[in-house]
Amino acid sequence: MTDTVLETGNATVQDDARPKRPYRLARHSLLLAGRSLIKTRRNPGVLTDALFMPILFLLLFVYLFGGAVSGSTHDYLQYVFPGVLVMTLLLAGMLSTGISINVDVKKGVFDRFRSLPIGRSAPLIGLVLGDLIRYAVAAVVLFGTGYLLGFRAQTDLASALAAVGLATALGFSLSWLNVLIGVLIREVTVVQTVAFLGIFPLAFGTNMVVPADTLPGWLQAWVKVNPVSDAVDASRGLLLGGPVAEPATMTLLWSAGFLAVFGPLAGYVYRRRS
Repeated sequence: MTDTVLETGNATVQDDARPKRPYRLARHSLLLAGRSLIKTRRNPGVLTDALFMPILFLLLFVYLFGGAVSGSTHDYLQYVFPGVLVMTLLLAGMLSTGISINVDVKKGVFDRFRSLPIGRSAPLIGLVLGDLIRYAVAAVVLFGTGYLLGFRAQTDLASALAAVGLATALGFSLSWLNVLIGVLIREVTVVQTVAFLGIFPLAFGTNMVVPADTLPGWLQAWVKVNPVSDAVDASRGLLLGGPVAEPATMTLLWSAGFLAVFGPLAGYVYRRRS
């Protein structure tokens, strides 16, 4: 009996002394992303905004501004659709991720995660990765609604998928700003308010609704430096034809920069709060 215990104890010591498996953080993050997807499957109502937001935005912009801006709702649909794609995918992640994290922290879910032998940032990464389903649902609904209204891409399928990919990359990287807000601020209502205040200047301060040269000078200056404007220009080029290389490159650079800054910062604040 003693030998068995000793052997078991030695085995335990040896197991604990083994080096950590490579890609441990990535593996744990993917497992927790699976948890997020299971929650979504059991409660599909959390996708309500991703289902109805694209429809609402497209109908609102096309039929409210179409006649005034382009003289034709059909022509305006072609102009505004790429911008609505970018804005929809930005909002799909930014308006929900921070709130979800804040609620999980307040309910003690992340306290349970801390008791597990997983990477400290894995819960944050897993939740953000799990929210990618929202981007996919929003994109499918938007293209379906646009097709029914008469939108037709002037390029090919690969270019359309690239437009979705660019918008998703920017939305995913900016969602880490909302993660930071979610772990930094303790009240859910304040998180929601700050998220709205942060996203609207980015989403609407672009040439999405009207050409930039029709805007006042101070607003044109903001449009030129707004990273979302590059994503809108790239999306238009990929869906309707036109210059793509420069705005697409700028969008990827902005996305990498946001991810490099807000990702580690959110992880640091979360660990300090824990």
